[in-house]
Amino acid sequence: MCIGMPMQVVAQHSESATCLYRGEESVIDTMLVGPQPVGAWLLVFLDTAREVLSETKAKQISDALEAMRLAMQGDNHIDHLFSDLVNREPQLPEFLKP
Repeated sequence: MCIGMPMQVVAQHSESATCLYRGEESVIDTMLVGPQPVGAWLLVFLDTAREVLSETKAKQISDALEAMRLAMQGDNHIDHLFSDLVNREPQLPEFLKP
């Protein structure tokens, strides 16, 4: 199983970029997404960028990963990481609605 990490570009190279996640820099292959400007957010699997993300989507993914980390440590105080879901009724996707 592979989990995608949202990473922010801090330097662009020819077919790779230096990206930052939780304070650590990694060199990421960007051949699938093309060159990206500094500040762009990428969804990265196994040191390869697979998708360009909006800042909002990158934050949602980062928050979900943080919630998973906390839950694995036994901390159930994670509601603040899902503010878009708390206090609302679940909605079916359009393709499942009658």
